[in-house]
Amino acid sequence: MTHSLQKATLGGGCFWCTEAIFQEIRGVENVVSGYSGGTVPGHPTYREVCSGLTGHAEVVQITFNENVISYEDLLTIFMTTHDPTTLNRQGADKGTQYRSIIFYHDETQKQVAHKVIEKVSALYDDPVVTEIAPLTIFYEAEAYHQNYYRNNQAQGYCSFVISPKLAKFRKNHNDKLKR
Repeated sequence: MTHSLQKATLGGGCFWCTEAIFQEIRGVENVVSGYSGGTVPGHPTYREVCSGLTGHAEVVQITFNENVISYEDLLTIFMTTHDPTTLNRQGADKGTQYRSIIFYHDETQKQVAHKVIEKVSALYDDPVVTEIAPLTIFYEAEAYHQNYYRNNQAQGYCSFVISPKLAKFRKNHNDKLKR
C-alpha cells in the first residue's frame, strides 16, 4: 500500500471549529487554518477577512492519507459537523467569511463533492447552500490561529462552541477517530 497524501480545502464557519474536528480524524496528517476564495489580491489578514470586504472564507487545508480515509468520508464528516443550510452563517458567526464551501483541487474532488452534497441533503429539512468552487490560492492564517483549540481550550469560545461540537462529532463519527 503506497502512502498517498492528498489535500482538501474546506470552509464551514469559524476555522477554529473545523480545524479541531479534522485534527482528530484517523488518516489526517495535518490541518492548517487559512483563507481562500477572495477577490482582493495579496495575503489577507484576519482583520481584513473578518471585515467581509476581501471575499475570503475562513477555511482549513487538510493533508490526508487516502489509503486511510477517503475524500468522500472527509466530506461526509464536514457536511455533518456544521450547518450547510445557512447562507453565510454558522451559529452566531455571520458574514461571507463564514460560508459553507468546498474548494476542490481537481475534477475528481469536484465530482465527489457534488455526490456527497446530494447524499447528505436528505439529512436536512432546508436546502444545502454549500458552495463548490475550484481552489485558486490558499493563504495560511496567522500563527496564533493554528492549533487554536488545542492551545486555548479554557477560552470561552472553545468551551461553549467548540467543545460541544467536538463531543457531537466524536459520538457520531467514533469509527473515524484517531486512537
